[in-house]
Amino acid sequence: MRRRPDVTLTQLRYFVKAATYLSMTKAADELHIAQSAVSAAISQLEQQIGTQLFIRHRARGLALTAAGEEMLRDTRALLAHLDEVLDSASGSVDQVHGTVRLACFITLTPFVLPRLLSDLGARHPDLEVDVIETSADAVRTVLRNGTAELALTYDLGLGSGVDAEPLGVAAPYVALPPEHRLASRKSIRLTELADEPMVLLDLPDSRDYFESMLAKAGVTPRIRYRSASYEAVRGLVARGHGFSILNQIPAHRGTYDGGEVSVVPIRDDLPGLPVVLARLQSVRSTARARAVAEAARAIFADRR
Repeated sequence: MRRRPDVTLTQLRYFVKAATYLSMTKAADELHIAQSAVSAAISQLEQQIGTQLFIRHRARGLALTAAGEEMLRDTRALLAHLDEVLDSASGSVDQVHGTVRLACFITLTPFVLPRLLSDLGARHPDLEVDVIETSADAVRTVLRNGTAELALTYDLGLGSGVDAEPLGVAAPYVALPPEHRLASRKSIRLTELADEPMVLLDLPDSRDYFESMLAKAGVTPRIRYRSASYEAVRGLVARGHGFSILNQIPAHRGTYDGGEVSVVPIRDDLPGLPVVLARLQSVRSTARARAVAEAARAIFADRR
């Protein structure tokens, strides 16, 4: 019978820190210990389990191996569960504290995150939220490698093994400059914009969503400008460089440089973007993650 490796919690915690920063030195600074202690603990861990966890680059720091990525995800889940076990044993199970890692789709962040953090701060003052702003395709990665416990994102191809809890739907609309001939309409069909230039919000998965929407409406867009910045797209629209299609509506019409954008609903029967709270099915949900989920549900319930 194969003897189980006798690893320690210290080794596992050092491993997670080094994997988070991809640097022994930064991990040691964060832990307030010598770099040699982190390096020795991780080397011993690798010897005990018989697997290389890092590829060490002298000039570029660390890179996780495939086994290291899998172990990082599982170790983060293990340590989070251990924290809950200890909280329960000490009678503080209802006091949510510690750190939760939340991935947030970059264009959703300004519309949801400020209130989410305020609500969580009022209800759980000892809870710290590490926010990772990312695109839809990167959400899958940060969930699978354990960098984030859960994600607030659009349901854009999250793939198998991910639970996606619906929170709401963001309907698409046309963004136009106020002086545009269609800006005062109550709604428009996309074919009415077929010959006009477009400013595309150019993010992975998002661009496919917008282009497939136009194709369904029978429109081949004349894309004049592309930008990964939501506000840059609005600014270009406000200055008359083209129309755009977006999903989140700001509380005001103004742009950063003093322009304005008109919002016009789309008459075509087109699907909105589901906003979801996503997490890996294989990872146990912690009290910290449940607290974030509860706060997010409340925000979207208020919008209905």
